[in-house]
Amino acid sequence: MSVKQTFTFISRSPAYASQRASLCLEAALAAAVFEQEIHYVFMDDGVLQLLTDQNSQAIGQKTLSKLLETLPLYGVENIYVDTQALAKHALDSADLVLDAQPIDDSQLAALIARSDQVLNL
Repeated sequence: MSVKQTFTFISRSPAYASQRASLCLEAALAAAVFEQEIHYVFMDDGVLQLLTDQNSQAIGQKTLSKLLETLPLYGVENIYVDTQALAKHALDSADLVLDAQPIDDSQLAALIARSDQVLNL
């Protein structure tokens, strides 16, 4: 029997600028399959991944926001969004495809401190 670990995934990149956003999502889903405790944090330009009405057909990629919507189906319910990043991009919760909990710097530091593994992309 394996020991359950706490993983925190921090996604900082916009959806289509590089592979970082999709790599972070794939790693989180893989960890979730093994029933680990998952925390997923959107920071910096990573909050742009959560925008509604994305369509990446023109660039020949899967629409990341549609894939992000599967997180709860995999048991990933601890989803956070950085309050400073939301303010920087003039966004609020109505603009997002997921119900993400707001998190500030001190809360993020505490989350990282109690995590066994942190992946920062």
